[in-house]
Amino acid sequence: MNKIAKLVISVAIPLIVGFLGSLFTTPYVKTWFATIIKPSFSPPNWIFAPVWTFLFILMGISLFLVWNSKSKNKKSAIILFGIQLFLNLTWSVLFFTLHNPLASFIEIIFLWIFILLTIFSFYKISKNSAYLLIPYLLWVSFASVLNFAIWKLNF
Repeated sequence: MNKIAKLVISVAIPLIVGFLGSLFTTPYVKTWFATIIKPSFSPPNWIFAPVWTFLFILMGISLFLVWNSKSKNKKSAIILFGIQLFLNLTWSVLFFTLHNPLASFIEIIFLWIFILLTIFSFYKISKNSAYLLIPYLLWVSFASVLNFAIWKLNF
């Protein structure tokens, strides 16, 4: 497979997962999410879609750099990437669809750990691929604090 096709597929995978996550999120933003108490540091709702789109693109480029490498360790690194991507989607279901901030907070801790493991794994293959995931880790760190605050304020 040529590099362009790998790049397109690599970027498409997280964007598709992001789209699937939005299917579990969007119906509840103006209903359930609008009714819960949020902390003062909660960003406006409009910021989430562009930030996540940007992060999913960075994730895809990161995935491409690893997939396109000649490293014998890339299979296990890509599996970690897949696990964290699945956990990312699961968080949307737990938080928005099931309205369960406690379960989603517990789950986001696992997501954070798997993002970190993915960064470490990617770093061994391509330093740039690991660096591209740092904004994602930082955003999920912020989302974890926000998730915890929402749980404490509401339940």
